[in-house]
Amino acid sequence: MRQVVFNTKVFTDVLSNEKPFVEGKWKAAGVAVPVFSLKSGNNFGTGEFNDLKLLADWCHKVGLKMIQILPINDTRTDGSWSNSYPYKAISTKALHPIYLNLSSMGTLYDEGDKEYFEKQRSLLNSKDYVDYPEVMRIKNLFFEKLFSQSWHETKNRFDYIEFFRENEEWLVPYAAFCFLCSHYQTSDFSLWEDYSVFDKDKIERLAQNDKYREKIEFHYFLQYHLDKQLKDAVHYLHEQGVALKGDIPIGIGRHSVEAWTSPELFNLNAQAGAPPDSFAIEGQNWGFPTYNWDVMAKDNYKWWRERLAQMSRYFDAYRIDHILGFFRIWEIPYNNTQGLMGYFSPDKSLELHLDKNQIDRYTKPYIRGHFLNEIFDIFTDEVREKYLNETSFSYFELKPEFDTQRKITDYFSENHLDNPEKEDKIKKGLLSLCAEVIFLKDDKKENSYRPRIALQFTHSYNELSNEEKDNINKLYDDYFYHRNEELWKEEAMKKLPQLLSASNMMVCGEDLGMVPKCVPETMQQLGILSLEVQRMPKNPSETFVNPKSNNYLSVDTTSTHDTSTLRGWWEENGETTNRFYREMLGHQEGAPFFAEPYVCQEIIKQHLDSSSMWVILPIQDYIAMDGEYRWDQTQREQINVPADPDNHWCYKMHQSLESLNERQGFNDMLSAMIKESKRN
Repeated sequence: MRQVVFNTKVFTDVLSNEKPFVEGKWKAAGVAVPVFSLKSGNNFGTGEFNDLKLLADWCHKVGLKMIQILPINDTRTDGSWSNSYPYKAISTKALHPIYLNLSSMGTLYDEGDKEYFEKQRSLLNSKDYVDYPEVMRIKNLFFEKLFSQSWHETKNRFDYIEFFRENEEWLVPYAAFCFLCSHYQTSDFSLWEDYSVFDKDKIERLAQNDKYREKIEFHYFLQYHLDKQLKDAVHYLHEQGVALKGDIPIGIGRHSVEAWTSPELFNLNAQAGAPPDSFAIEGQNWGFPTYNWDVMAKDNYKWWRERLAQMSRYFDAYRIDHILGFFRIWEIPYNNTQGLMGYFSPDKSLELHLDKNQIDRYTKPYIRGHFLNEIFDIFTDEVREKYLNETSFSYFELKPEFDTQRKITDYFSENHLDNPEKEDKIKKGLLSLCAEVIFLKDDKKENSYRPRIALQFTHSYNELSNEEKDNINKLYDDYFYHRNEELWKEEAMKKLPQLLSASNMMVCGEDLGMVPKCVPETMQQLGILSLEVQRMPKNPSETFVNPKSNNYLSVDTTSTHDTSTLRGWWEENGETTNRFYREMLGHQEGAPFFAEPYVCQEIIKQHLDSSSMWVILPIQDYIAMDGEYRWDQTQREQINVPADPDNHWCYKMHQSLESLNERQGFNDMLSAMIKESKRN
C-alpha cells in the first residue's frame, strides 16, 4: 500500500513518529464549511479568506485539526446566480474575487466612497443568505476604485513583482480571458472574432496594448490580493495547528480559460454528469466537457500536475470530487440534456447484430398514442399537433425541430408559453419521449450499443415480450456491473499515481454513487482516503453504516454539501429515522420528530468514535447539538440540491464566528467529546 502523506506544513508530529499512523491509531477531526458561508462582523455579505482565521481560532479552541472547504476558483461569467455554483470554474488556478476582504486590500481616499461602501456592507451583512449577484456588483465597484487609486504603487512592489513572475504563465491568459468576456459580453469564446482560437503571441500583444493594458492588469491586481490574503490566512491556520483541505472539481467550465487555451485536452462535444440516483432520478448533467485522457497522457498528465502544484501553495490536503471520473466518467452527448441519456466512458460497448427493425425499435424513441395522455394530460392534443408526426396509426415520432433533448431545451428557453405549469409539463414530457429508448448507439464502433440506464422504467421496455426483457436484462447487468471492471482499474492506475506524485498533499476521494467494485481496492492500494456517509452505505444490503466498521483510510461524515443536513435528514422520513434511532442509537422507544440536541450529540459521538482516520462534519451538524444556538430554519441549511440545476449556492451561517468562539458551554462540550474520542 502506498504511504499516505501529509503536507509538511502541518502534522509534523505524525511525520516525526509514523508508528501510530501506520498502526491506524492516529486520528483527528475537522469541520466542513464553504468559505462563502462564513459569517463575521467584518466581512461584506459573504464569507472571505480572512474569516478562516476566526474559524481557526474556534477549531483550536475545541480541538479540530482541519477545515474543509468547497472550491474557491473564479466562476464569474456574467455576475448572475449561476456563477454562485463553485464547481463550474472559468479557471483551475485563479481564485474567486468574492473572497477578498476589502479593508485588507486598502482604504479608499474619498470620504463619500467610504460611507457608501460601509452602508452597503451593513445591508449585505444583515441578509440571512449570501446575495451573490449583489455582493459581486458592489465589490466590483470597490475593486475598480481601489485599482485606479493604488495600481501604480502596487505594480512596483517587490511582492507583486514576485507574484507575477511565479504565476505569469497562467495569469496572462486568464486576465485576457476575463477582459475578452467583458469586451464581447459573453464567455462563449467561439464568438470572440479574432480571439476565438487561442494564440499565445496574439494574447501577449493584447496584454501589452496601451488601449487595453490596464483593463487586463486589473485582473492581475485582484489575483495578487487574493493570493496574499489566502496565504496569510493559511499561515495563521498553521500557527493554530489547523490544516486546510481544498476541493478539486472533476470538471471545468465549457467556457473557461482551459477550454480556450487547451481545447485538445477536452471533449467539447460531450458533457460529464452522473447516472440516476435517489437525489436525481433523471441523472445529473453537469455540463462540463469530459477529458481527452489520451492526449493528456502524452506529456505525463502535465496539466493535472501543474494544477495540483498550484493548489499546494495553499492546501495541506485535497478532496477529489467524484473520484470515479478517474476510473470512468458518465458521458452525455451534447445533443442530450438529461443524465439518463449518458453512458460510461471509457467502456466496452456491446457488439449486437441487429436488423433494421430491431435498430429502429431499440434505438429510436418509442412513442405510442395510448400513453401520451398519461404524460401530457389535457395538453395531449396540442402536443400531437405541434410537436409530433404520426408515422402510422398511433405510432409517432418527434418533429425534426424537436427530435433531440437539446433542441427541446433550447426551444423552451427562447419561447415561453403563457402558462408556466403547462410549459413545464410539455417540456418535461417531450424530454421523456426522447429518452424512450432501450439502447444508445456507439458511434465509434460498428454494430455496438450501450443499454440506456434505468431502461426498465420506460414504456418501450414494458411493451416488450418477456423473452426480450430477459435477454436485455442480461446485457444490462453485464454492461453496468461486470464487463468494464478491469478496464476501469487500468484507467485509474494510469492517472491517479501521477496526481499523487505531484504534491505532498493528503488525498481524499469522494467515492459516492454507482461505485464499481474496483474502486475501493484501488483507493486502498494508492492510499487515497475514501468518504463514508452513514446514511449512504456502499453495501446495498445495508441501510446505515456503523462508523466503527469504516476502513481506517477514510473520512467519516454525517452529511455532505449535496445532501440535507443531519437535522434536515431526520425530518424527511419518520420510518427511516425510527429505524435509525433503534438500530444505530440503541433506543427502544420511538424517535422524536425533530433531531433534538441529545439525538445530535449521540450521533456526533458515534462518528467521533469511528474507525476512520478523519471525522470531518459540516459545521451545521456540530452546531445542531446546541438547542438554543442552532438555526430554527433547518431546511435552509442545505447547501445544494443536486436535482435542481438552478440551485442558488447561498447558505450563510446563522451564527457569527465571533459568537461561535464565545459559546463557552457548547465549545466545552465539543472539546470534551473530541478529547474522549482521542482525536485531539
